[in-house]
Amino acid sequence: MSAEQPRNPLHGITLERVVNELEAHYGWEELGHLVNIRCFQENPSVSSSLKFLRRTPWAREKVESLYLFMLREKARAARGV
Repeated sequence: MSAEQPRNPLHGITLERVVNELEAHYGWEELGHLVNIRCFQENPSVSSSLKFLRRTPWAREKVESLYLFMLREKARAARGV
């Protein structure tokens, strides 16, 4: 069985990396505004966020979607558009 996912931009990227990059880019306060979940708003940490996101598919989808948006915005900025 092939595990290749050539069109999945999240393939090979860990959830921990996603959370760390989002936090570095937006900061916890802005991240809490963009994704309205308590683990980003009250005493935020990577470990508490990972625990919640692994158990809550709808929240994980929102975080992954924001991550993809951030990557697109960074790519646009790099191209100077």
